[in-house]
Parts: sequence; C-alpha cells; structure tokens
Amino acid sequence: MLNLVIFGPPGAGKGTQSENLIHKYGLIHLSTGDILREEVKNQTELGKKAKQLMDTGKLVPDEIVIGMIHRKIDENKQAPGFLFDGFPRTVAQAVALDEMLNHKLMKIDKLIALEVSEEELVKRILKRGKTSGRTDDTDLSKIKTRVQEYEEKTKPVMEYYKKQGKFRSVSGLGEIEQIFQGICKAVEV
Repeated sequence: MLNLVIFGPPGAGKGTQSENLIHKYGLIHLSTGDILREEVKNQTELGKKAKQLMDTGKLVPDEIVIGMIHRKIDENKQAPGFLFDGFPRTVAQAVALDEMLNHKLMKIDKLIALEVSEEELVKRILKRGKTSGRTDDTDLSKIKTRVQEYEEKTKPVMEYYKKQGKFRSVSGLGEIEQIFQGICKAVEV
C-alpha cells in the first residue's frame, strides 16, 4: 500500500499533479474539501455537524475531518493506497492522521512538497482566477493572505514529516510532465 501526502502552498500545482499520481499509482484521492462537501450533500451525521459549523462561519474541527477520512478509508479497503490532498494542514492534524492510520496498521509513506516561489504562486493564482470563478483567486491581498497562512500554519507539517524521514521536496517549476517525473522519482526512492 502506498499512502502519499501532496503538499504545497496555494497555486503550487497540487491539483494537477494529484490527477497524475492517481492515474499512475491507482490511488484513491482524499481531498478534505471534496469529502466535506460530499458528507454535507449526503446528510451524514458527520456532514450535518460540519454544515452547522460551516453555516456559522466556523472551521470544521479536526476530529470531524479525521472521522470523514476514516470512513473513506474503510469504504476503500481494497485500494492500493491513498493520496491525501489538502490534509493535514497543521501538525495537530498530522499527528491525528498518523494515530488513525496506525490503528488501521497503515502509515504515510511520503510527503511530496511542491516548492514554488511566492512570486510564481501569485502569478499562477491570478492566471487561474481568470477561469476558476473563485473571487479569492483574483484578489492580490487575499492571495497573499492565503500564502502567508500556509507559511505560518501549514509549512510546519513539513518539519513533522522530515523528522520521520518521509519528506521529499520537488521543484514545482517547469513543464507539468517534468514536474511529475520529479514527483515519481521522489515517490519511488
């Protein structure tokens, strides 16, 4: 079983590279945003709790998100592995994920971090904003806030996985296929 975390700031190319990884390795894509929307839509118990919180503008607590991931893994027991996208975002989430996976006799094999300069990220997100329909992709101050949020709250997750020997850095610059080859090399080392 191969379990990967795709990691990087907004605009680094995680979505594009996730698709490539899913196809090459047959992984189940676990995007917390997608899972959350599906749980809410299906009106599951966890989805109802999450919707109540989201409707009041609050973040969904880690234990609810972990519960949703737990269920998705149980629904896909025959999968050759999982690709975690957008999670974990904090060290506390990484610890909770490791504990949950440990109970299932599973582990994260590698965290693949796409490295891209802030200048390039801003350029990419603004370009994406022309077609994404997301207002936060067209507002420079919101983009900078998202990148800063990543630097302060999410980047420490890299250190957590570095200490476990699971961190792999890949340049997120260049052609999509070239970047993907770098990712595959990092996965297979």
